[in-house]
Amino acid sequence: MSNTFHRSLKHTLPTVVAGQGIYLTDSVGKRYIDASGGPATSCLGHGHPRVTQAMERQARAVAFAHSSFFTTPDIEALATWLAERAPDGLRYAFFTSGGSEAMEAALKLARQFHIENGQPERTVFISRMGSYHGNTLGALAVSGHVGRRAPYLPLLMPTRQVSPCYSYRHQLSGESAEQYGQRLAVELEATILEVGAEKVLAFIAETVVGAALGCVPAVPGYFQKIRGVCDKYGVLLILDEVMSGMGRTGRMFACEDEGITADILIMAKGLGAGYQPIGAMMVSERIHDCLEAGSGFFQHGHTYTAHPVACAVALEVQKTIEDEHLLDNVRERGAQLFARLHQALDGHLNVGDIRGRGLFAGIELVADRASKTPFPASRGVWARVKTEAMQHGMLVYPGGGTADGVSGDHIIIAPPFNCTETEIDEIVARLVPSVDAAVR
Repeated sequence: MSNTFHRSLKHTLPTVVAGQGIYLTDSVGKRYIDASGGPATSCLGHGHPRVTQAMERQARAVAFAHSSFFTTPDIEALATWLAERAPDGLRYAFFTSGGSEAMEAALKLARQFHIENGQPERTVFISRMGSYHGNTLGALAVSGHVGRRAPYLPLLMPTRQVSPCYSYRHQLSGESAEQYGQRLAVELEATILEVGAEKVLAFIAETVVGAALGCVPAVPGYFQKIRGVCDKYGVLLILDEVMSGMGRTGRMFACEDEGITADILIMAKGLGAGYQPIGAMMVSERIHDCLEAGSGFFQHGHTYTAHPVACAVALEVQKTIEDEHLLDNVRERGAQLFARLHQALDGHLNVGDIRGRGLFAGIELVADRASKTPFPASRGVWARVKTEAMQHGMLVYPGGGTADGVSGDHIIIAPPFNCTETEIDEIVARLVPSVDAAVR
Protein backbone atom coordinates (compact mmCIF):
# COMPACT_ATOMS: atom_id res chain seq x y z
CA MET A 1 0.00 0.00 0.00
CA SER A 2 1.15 3.53 -0.79
CA ASN A 3 -0.30 6.69 0.66
CA THR A 4 1.13 8.71 -2.19
CA PHE A 5 -1.42 10.07 -4.67
CA HIS A 6 0.46 8.87 -7.75
CA ARG A 7 -0.32 9.99 -11.29
CA SER A 8 -1.45 6.49 -12.17
CA LEU A 9 -3.72 4.85 -9.62
CA LYS A 10 -3.65 1.47 -11.36
CA HIS A 11 0.06 0.73 -11.66
CA THR A 12 2.82 0.20 -9.13
CA LEU A 13 5.97 2.11 -9.96
CA PRO A 14 9.46 0.75 -9.37
CA THR A 15 11.36 2.58 -6.62
CA VAL A 16 14.51 4.35 -7.74
CA VAL A 17 17.26 4.35 -5.11
CA ALA A 18 20.39 5.55 -6.91
CA GLY A 19 21.52 7.54 -9.90
CA GLN A 20 24.95 8.03 -11.40
CA GLY A 21 25.72 9.54 -14.76
CA ILE A 22 23.26 8.32 -17.36
CA TYR A 23 22.04 5.42 -15.20
CA LEU A 24 19.30 5.02 -12.58
CA THR A 25 19.03 1.96 -10.32
CA ASP A 26 15.85 0.67 -8.68
CA SER A 27 15.31 -1.09 -5.37
CA VAL A 28 15.73 -4.58 -6.85
CA GLY A 29 19.04 -3.67 -8.48
CA LYS A 30 17.86 -3.17 -12.07
CA ARG A 31 19.73 -0.44 -13.95
CA TYR A 32 18.08 1.83 -16.52
CA ILE A 33 19.87 3.99 -19.05
CA ASP A 34 18.10 7.34 -18.80
CA ALA A 35 17.83 8.05 -22.50
CA SER A 36 15.37 10.92 -22.11
CA GLY A 37 16.51 12.63 -18.91
CA GLY A 38 12.95 12.18 -17.66
CA PRO A 39 11.17 14.74 -19.89
CA ALA A 40 14.41 16.18 -21.35
CA THR A 41 15.45 17.45 -17.92
CA SER A 42 18.56 15.67 -16.58
CA CYS A 43 21.03 17.35 -18.92
CA LEU A 44 24.03 16.57 -16.67
CA GLY A 45 22.89 13.09 -15.73
CA HIS A 46 22.66 12.07 -12.09
CA GLY A 47 24.96 12.65 -9.15
CA HIS A 48 27.20 15.31 -10.70
CA PRO A 49 29.57 16.34 -7.88
CA ARG A 50 29.84 20.04 -8.79
CA VAL A 51 26.09 20.46 -8.67
CA THR A 52 25.49 18.51 -5.46
CA GLN A 53 28.26 20.47 -3.76
CA ALA A 54 26.70 23.77 -4.84
CA MET A 55 23.37 22.59 -3.48
CA GLU A 56 24.89 21.76 -0.09
CA ARG A 57 26.91 24.98 0.01
CA GLN A 58 23.86 27.20 -0.52
CA ALA A 59 21.65 25.17 1.81
CA ARG A 60 24.19 25.62 4.58
CA ALA A 61 24.47 29.37 3.93
CA VAL A 62 20.82 30.36 3.34
CA ALA A 63 18.26 27.70 2.50
CA PHE A 64 15.35 30.10 1.96
CA ALA A 65 14.69 33.81 1.87
CA HIS A 66 11.48 35.22 0.39
CA SER A 67 12.00 37.30 -2.74
CA SER A 68 9.93 40.19 -1.37
CA PHE A 69 12.53 40.67 1.39
CA PHE A 70 15.91 39.62 -0.02
CA THR A 71 17.98 38.65 -3.01
CA THR A 72 21.14 36.50 -2.81
CA PRO A 73 24.49 36.62 -4.64
CA ASP A 74 23.68 33.53 -6.70
CA ILE A 75 20.25 34.82 -7.74
CA GLU A 76 21.90 37.96 -9.08
CA ALA A 77 24.77 36.01 -10.64
CA LEU A 78 22.40 33.60 -12.42
CA ALA A 79 20.35 36.47 -13.85
CA THR A 80 23.51 38.17 -15.09
CA TRP A 81 24.85 34.90 -16.53
CA LEU A 82 21.67 34.41 -18.54
CA ALA A 83 21.39 38.05 -19.63
CA GLU A 84 24.95 38.09 -20.94
CA ARG A 85 24.25 35.06 -23.14
CA ALA A 86 20.62 35.64 -24.13
CA PRO A 87 19.51 36.78 -27.59
CA ASP A 88 19.48 40.53 -28.20
CA GLY A 89 17.13 42.54 -26.02
CA LEU A 90 16.45 39.88 -23.39
CA ARG A 91 18.17 41.33 -20.34
CA TYR A 92 16.11 40.50 -17.25
CA ALA A 93 15.32 37.15 -15.59
CA PHE A 94 12.39 36.22 -13.35
CA PHE A 95 12.82 32.85 -11.61
CA THR A 96 10.03 30.35 -10.94
CA SER A 97 9.74 26.74 -9.76
CA GLY A 98 9.20 25.25 -13.22
CA GLY A 99 8.03 25.68 -16.79
CA SER A 100 4.30 25.95 -16.14
CA GLU A 101 4.91 28.71 -13.59
CA ALA A 102 7.21 30.48 -16.05
CA MET A 103 4.47 30.45 -18.69
CA GLU A 104 1.93 31.76 -16.18
CA ALA A 105 4.34 34.59 -15.39
CA ALA A 106 4.73 35.32 -19.11
CA LEU A 107 0.97 35.47 -19.67
CA LYS A 108 0.49 37.86 -16.78
CA LEU A 109 3.44 40.02 -17.77
CA ALA A 110 2.19 40.32 -21.36
CA ARG A 111 -1.17 41.54 -20.08
CA GLN A 112 0.35 43.98 -17.58
CA PHE A 113 2.71 45.37 -20.21
CA HIS A 114 -0.14 46.23 -22.57
CA ILE A 115 -2.11 47.83 -19.74
CA GLU A 116 0.83 50.01 -18.73
CA ASN A 117 1.61 50.69 -22.39
CA GLY A 118 -1.83 52.22 -22.82
CA GLN A 119 -3.49 49.31 -24.68
CA PRO A 120 -5.75 47.60 -22.12
CA GLU A 121 -8.05 46.36 -24.90
CA ARG A 122 -5.49 43.67 -25.77
CA THR A 123 -6.87 40.52 -24.14
CA VAL A 124 -6.46 37.64 -26.64
CA PHE A 125 -3.59 35.15 -26.87
CA ILE A 126 -2.88 33.24 -30.07
CA SER A 127 -1.00 29.95 -29.91
CA ARG A 128 -0.64 26.84 -32.07
CA MET A 129 -2.44 23.55 -32.31
CA GLY A 130 -0.26 20.60 -31.30
CA SER A 131 1.55 22.58 -28.62
CA TYR A 132 2.07 22.16 -24.90
CA HIS A 133 2.93 25.06 -22.61
CA GLY A 134 2.21 23.69 -19.14
CA ASN A 135 -0.37 22.10 -16.87
CA THR A 136 -1.62 25.06 -14.83
CA LEU A 137 -4.94 26.41 -16.08
CA GLY A 138 -3.44 29.47 -17.76
CA ALA A 139 -0.64 27.54 -19.45
CA LEU A 140 -3.06 24.79 -20.46
CA ALA A 141 -5.43 27.37 -21.96
CA VAL A 142 -2.77 28.50 -24.44
CA SER A 143 -1.70 24.90 -25.17
CA GLY A 144 -2.90 22.91 -28.15
CA HIS A 145 -2.56 19.46 -26.59
CA VAL A 146 -6.06 18.01 -27.07
CA GLY A 147 -5.79 15.18 -24.52
CA ARG A 148 -4.40 17.24 -21.67
CA ARG A 149 -6.90 20.07 -22.25
CA ALA A 150 -10.04 17.92 -22.62
CA PRO A 151 -11.13 17.48 -18.96
CA TYR A 152 -10.66 21.16 -18.19
CA LEU A 153 -12.10 22.88 -21.26
CA PRO A 154 -14.95 24.61 -19.35
CA LEU A 155 -12.37 26.17 -17.02
CA LEU A 156 -9.92 27.46 -19.64
CA MET A 157 -9.81 31.06 -20.84
CA PRO A 158 -10.66 31.48 -24.53
CA THR A 159 -7.68 31.63 -26.88
CA ARG A 160 -7.21 31.41 -30.64
CA GLN A 161 -5.05 28.78 -32.28
CA VAL A 162 -3.36 28.52 -35.64
CA SER A 163 -1.65 25.63 -37.43
CA PRO A 164 1.67 24.29 -36.16
CA CYS A 165 4.78 24.29 -38.32
CA TYR A 166 4.77 20.50 -38.72
CA SER A 167 6.18 19.74 -42.14
CA TYR A 168 5.96 15.94 -41.91
CA ARG A 169 2.16 16.07 -41.89
CA HIS A 170 1.14 19.51 -43.15
CA GLN A 171 3.60 20.67 -45.81
CA LEU A 172 1.86 20.16 -49.16
CA SER A 173 3.24 18.09 -52.00
CA GLY A 174 5.23 20.40 -54.24
CA GLU A 175 5.27 23.16 -51.62
CA SER A 176 8.75 24.42 -50.73
CA ALA A 177 9.81 25.10 -47.15
CA GLU A 178 9.74 28.82 -47.99
CA GLN A 179 6.19 28.60 -49.32
CA TYR A 180 5.04 26.51 -46.36
CA GLY A 181 6.45 28.99 -43.85
CA GLN A 182 4.88 31.88 -45.75
CA ARG A 183 1.48 30.15 -45.77
CA LEU A 184 1.62 29.80 -41.99
CA ALA A 185 2.64 33.43 -41.55
CA VAL A 186 -0.32 34.48 -43.71
CA GLU A 187 -2.60 32.33 -41.53
CA LEU A 188 -1.33 34.05 -38.38
CA GLU A 189 -1.83 37.49 -39.91
CA ALA A 190 -5.34 36.60 -41.03
CA THR A 191 -6.18 35.35 -37.52
CA ILE A 192 -4.85 38.55 -35.93
CA LEU A 193 -7.02 40.62 -38.28
CA GLU A 194 -10.04 38.41 -37.67
CA VAL A 195 -9.72 38.84 -33.90
CA GLY A 196 -8.86 42.52 -34.31
CA ALA A 197 -5.22 43.55 -34.23
CA GLU A 198 -5.90 45.93 -31.36
CA LYS A 199 -7.14 43.02 -29.21
CA VAL A 200 -4.23 40.55 -29.56
CA LEU A 201 -1.80 40.32 -26.64
CA ALA A 202 0.80 37.85 -27.83
CA PHE A 203 1.63 34.92 -30.07
CA ILE A 204 3.05 31.91 -28.22
CA ALA A 205 5.13 29.13 -29.76
CA GLU A 206 7.64 26.44 -28.81
CA THR A 207 10.84 27.06 -30.75
CA VAL A 208 11.09 23.27 -31.20
CA VAL A 209 7.83 21.55 -30.30
CA GLY A 210 8.37 19.08 -27.47
CA ALA A 211 5.88 16.87 -25.65
CA ALA A 212 2.86 17.37 -27.92
CA LEU A 213 4.46 16.51 -31.28
CA GLY A 214 7.86 15.05 -30.43
CA CYS A 215 10.80 17.35 -31.29
CA VAL A 216 9.37 19.15 -34.33
CA PRO A 217 11.57 22.03 -35.54
CA ALA A 218 10.19 24.78 -37.76
CA VAL A 219 11.11 24.99 -41.42
CA PRO A 220 13.89 27.52 -42.17
CA GLY A 221 12.66 31.11 -42.20
CA TYR A 222 9.33 30.39 -40.47
CA PHE A 223 10.11 32.23 -37.25
CA GLN A 224 11.54 35.23 -39.07
CA LYS A 225 8.24 35.57 -40.91
CA ILE A 226 6.29 35.12 -37.67
CA ARG A 227 8.44 37.75 -35.94
CA GLY A 228 7.64 40.16 -38.79
CA VAL A 229 3.89 39.61 -38.46
CA CYS A 230 4.00 40.14 -34.69
CA ASP A 231 6.00 43.36 -35.07
CA LYS A 232 3.61 44.66 -37.75
CA TYR A 233 0.65 44.53 -35.37
CA GLY A 234 2.32 45.23 -32.01
CA VAL A 235 1.83 41.63 -30.85
CA LEU A 236 4.34 40.27 -28.33
CA LEU A 237 6.22 37.09 -29.28
CA ILE A 238 6.53 34.61 -26.42
CA LEU A 239 8.88 31.70 -27.12
CA ASP A 240 8.59 28.55 -25.03
CA GLU A 241 11.97 26.83 -24.68
CA VAL A 242 11.15 24.85 -21.55
CA MET A 243 12.19 21.60 -23.26
CA SER A 244 14.27 22.78 -26.20
CA GLY A 245 16.32 25.50 -24.54
CA MET A 246 19.44 25.76 -22.36
CA GLY A 247 21.62 23.72 -24.70
CA ARG A 248 19.32 20.85 -25.65
CA THR A 249 19.51 21.65 -29.38
CA GLY A 250 23.22 22.43 -29.30
CA ARG A 251 22.65 26.13 -28.70
CA MET A 252 22.09 27.71 -25.31
CA PHE A 253 18.86 29.18 -26.69
CA ALA A 254 17.09 27.27 -29.45
CA CYS A 255 15.98 30.49 -31.15
CA GLU A 256 19.62 31.27 -31.97
CA ASP A 257 19.24 28.90 -34.93
CA GLU A 258 16.17 30.84 -36.09
CA GLY A 259 17.92 34.20 -36.24
CA ILE A 260 15.34 35.95 -34.07
CA THR A 261 14.75 37.04 -30.52
CA ALA A 262 11.59 37.08 -28.40
CA ASP A 263 9.86 39.69 -26.26
CA ILE A 264 9.52 37.05 -23.54
CA LEU A 265 11.32 33.70 -23.48
CA ILE A 266 10.73 30.95 -20.96
CA MET A 267 12.97 28.05 -19.96
CA ALA A 268 13.07 25.41 -17.24
CA LYS A 269 14.19 21.80 -17.58
CA GLY A 270 17.81 22.20 -18.66
CA LEU A 271 18.24 25.27 -16.49
CA GLY A 272 18.61 23.27 -13.27
CA ALA A 273 19.14 19.82 -14.83
CA GLY A 274 16.55 18.32 -12.47
CA TYR A 275 18.66 18.88 -9.35
CA GLN A 276 16.19 21.49 -8.07
CA PRO A 277 12.81 22.68 -9.36
CA ILE A 278 13.45 25.90 -11.31
CA GLY A 279 12.23 27.77 -14.34
CA ALA A 280 12.82 31.26 -15.65
CA MET A 281 11.27 33.98 -17.76
CA MET A 282 13.62 36.22 -19.73
CA VAL A 283 12.16 39.66 -20.38
CA SER A 284 13.03 42.29 -22.98
CA GLU A 285 14.35 45.70 -22.03
CA ARG A 286 11.27 47.29 -23.63
CA ILE A 287 8.86 45.45 -21.33
CA HIS A 288 11.02 45.93 -18.25
CA ASP A 289 11.47 49.64 -18.91
CA CYS A 290 7.74 50.15 -19.49
CA LEU A 291 6.90 48.72 -16.07
CA GLU A 292 9.77 50.55 -14.42
CA ALA A 293 8.50 53.86 -15.77
CA GLY A 294 4.93 52.99 -14.82
CA SER A 295 3.78 51.07 -11.77
CA GLY A 296 7.30 49.90 -10.95
CA PHE A 297 5.86 46.57 -9.83
CA PHE A 298 5.20 43.19 -11.46
CA GLN A 299 1.91 41.99 -10.01
CA HIS A 300 2.87 38.36 -9.72
CA GLY A 301 4.92 35.99 -7.57
CA HIS A 302 5.03 32.76 -5.59
CA THR A 303 6.52 31.68 -2.28
CA TYR A 304 9.39 29.93 -4.03
CA THR A 305 10.06 32.59 -6.67
CA ALA A 306 13.86 32.89 -7.00
CA HIS A 307 14.52 30.15 -4.45
CA PRO A 308 18.13 30.55 -3.23
CA VAL A 309 19.13 26.87 -3.43
CA ALA A 310 17.47 26.39 -6.82
CA CYS A 311 19.23 29.45 -8.26
CA ALA A 312 22.61 28.39 -6.83
CA VAL A 313 22.19 24.94 -8.38
CA ALA A 314 21.12 26.36 -11.76
CA LEU A 315 24.13 28.67 -11.82
CA GLU A 316 26.48 25.75 -11.16
CA VAL A 317 24.74 23.67 -13.84
CA GLN A 318 25.24 26.41 -16.40
CA LYS A 319 28.86 26.99 -15.38
CA THR A 320 29.53 23.25 -15.67
CA ILE A 321 28.04 23.10 -19.16
CA GLU A 322 30.23 25.99 -20.25
CA ASP A 323 33.41 24.92 -18.45
CA GLU A 324 33.20 21.38 -19.82
CA HIS A 325 32.31 22.58 -23.37
CA LEU A 326 29.23 20.38 -23.31
CA LEU A 327 27.39 22.19 -26.09
CA ASP A 328 30.13 20.92 -28.40
CA ASN A 329 29.37 17.42 -27.14
CA VAL A 330 25.63 17.96 -27.68
CA ARG A 331 26.30 18.74 -31.34
CA GLU A 332 28.74 15.86 -31.79
CA ARG A 333 26.73 13.23 -29.96
CA GLY A 334 23.55 14.61 -31.53
CA ALA A 335 24.96 14.05 -35.01
CA GLN A 336 25.90 10.53 -33.95
CA LEU A 337 22.44 9.89 -32.47
CA PHE A 338 20.60 10.92 -35.63
CA ALA A 339 23.01 8.95 -37.82
CA ARG A 340 22.47 5.81 -35.72
CA LEU A 341 18.68 6.29 -35.63
CA HIS A 342 18.49 6.65 -39.40
CA GLN A 343 20.77 3.66 -39.87
CA ALA A 344 18.65 1.50 -37.58
CA LEU A 345 15.12 2.72 -38.34
CA ASP A 346 14.91 4.28 -41.81
CA GLY A 347 13.64 1.02 -43.26
CA HIS A 348 11.25 0.25 -40.40
CA LEU A 349 7.65 -0.09 -41.60
CA ASN A 350 6.33 1.66 -38.51
CA VAL A 351 8.74 4.57 -38.28
CA GLY A 352 7.33 7.54 -40.15
CA ASP A 353 9.69 10.34 -39.23
CA ILE A 354 12.90 11.00 -37.31
CA ARG A 355 13.39 14.68 -36.44
CA GLY A 356 14.82 17.15 -33.99
CA ARG A 357 18.08 18.97 -33.24
CA GLY A 358 21.10 18.25 -31.09
CA LEU A 359 20.28 15.75 -28.35
CA PHE A 360 16.55 16.31 -28.82
CA ALA A 361 15.32 13.54 -31.12
CA GLY A 362 11.74 12.60 -31.90
CA ILE A 363 10.55 9.42 -33.60
CA GLU A 364 6.99 9.31 -34.96
CA LEU A 365 5.48 5.84 -35.16
CA VAL A 366 2.84 4.98 -37.75
CA ALA A 367 0.71 2.01 -38.73
CA ASP A 368 1.76 2.46 -42.36
CA ARG A 369 4.90 4.28 -43.43
CA ALA A 370 3.82 5.00 -47.00
CA SER A 371 0.47 6.63 -46.16
CA LYS A 372 1.58 8.05 -42.77
CA THR A 373 -1.54 6.49 -41.25
CA PRO A 374 -1.28 6.62 -37.44
CA PHE A 375 -2.06 3.75 -35.13
CA PRO A 376 -5.52 3.97 -33.53
CA ALA A 377 -5.42 5.74 -30.19
CA SER A 378 -6.98 2.65 -28.59
CA ARG A 379 -3.77 0.71 -29.14
CA GLY A 380 -1.78 3.07 -26.93
CA VAL A 381 1.44 2.37 -28.83
CA TRP A 382 3.25 5.29 -27.20
CA ALA A 383 2.61 3.81 -23.73
CA ARG A 384 3.66 0.36 -24.93
CA VAL A 385 7.00 1.74 -26.10
CA LYS A 386 7.63 3.19 -22.66
CA THR A 387 6.81 -0.16 -21.03
CA GLU A 388 8.92 -2.17 -23.45
CA ALA A 389 11.84 0.22 -23.12
CA MET A 390 11.77 -0.15 -19.33
CA GLN A 391 11.77 -3.91 -19.79
CA HIS A 392 14.93 -3.44 -21.86
CA GLY A 393 16.45 -1.26 -19.13
CA MET A 394 15.91 2.14 -20.74
CA LEU A 395 13.80 5.26 -20.19
CA VAL A 396 12.27 7.14 -23.14
CA TYR A 397 9.68 9.93 -23.08
CA PRO A 398 6.59 9.00 -25.13
CA GLY A 399 3.52 10.93 -26.26
CA GLY A 400 0.19 10.28 -27.95
CA GLY A 401 -2.21 12.27 -30.11
CA THR A 402 0.68 13.28 -32.34
CA ALA A 403 -1.08 13.16 -35.71
CA ASP A 404 -4.38 14.88 -34.97
CA GLY A 405 -4.65 15.40 -31.21
CA VAL A 406 -6.17 11.95 -30.66
CA SER A 407 -4.33 9.38 -32.79
CA GLY A 408 -0.62 9.17 -33.37
CA ASP A 409 2.43 8.18 -31.33
CA HIS A 410 5.94 9.47 -30.81
CA ILE A 411 8.88 8.97 -28.50
CA ILE A 412 11.54 11.48 -27.43
CA ILE A 413 15.20 10.65 -26.92
CA ALA A 414 17.03 13.33 -24.91
CA PRO A 415 20.13 11.97 -23.14
CA PRO A 416 22.42 14.12 -20.96
CA PHE A 417 24.79 16.61 -22.55
CA ASN A 418 27.80 14.70 -21.20
CA CYS A 419 26.80 11.33 -22.67
CA THR A 420 29.44 9.29 -24.49
CA GLU A 421 29.70 7.72 -27.92
CA THR A 422 29.28 4.27 -26.35
CA GLU A 423 26.14 5.35 -24.49
CA ILE A 424 24.54 6.69 -27.69
CA ASP A 425 25.16 3.35 -29.38
CA GLU A 426 23.66 1.53 -26.38
CA ILE A 427 20.54 3.72 -26.48
CA VAL A 428 19.86 2.87 -30.12
CA ALA A 429 20.61 -0.81 -29.53
CA ARG A 430 17.96 -0.97 -26.78
CA LEU A 431 15.47 1.23 -28.63
CA VAL A 432 15.02 -0.94 -31.72
CA PRO A 433 13.74 -4.08 -29.93
CA SER A 434 11.56 -1.88 -27.72
CA VAL A 435 9.86 -0.35 -30.77
CA ASP A 436 9.52 -3.74 -32.43
CA ALA A 437 7.84 -5.23 -29.36
CA ALA A 438 5.50 -2.26 -28.93
CA VAL A 439 4.14 -2.21 -32.50
CA ARG A 440 3.64 -5.96 -32.78
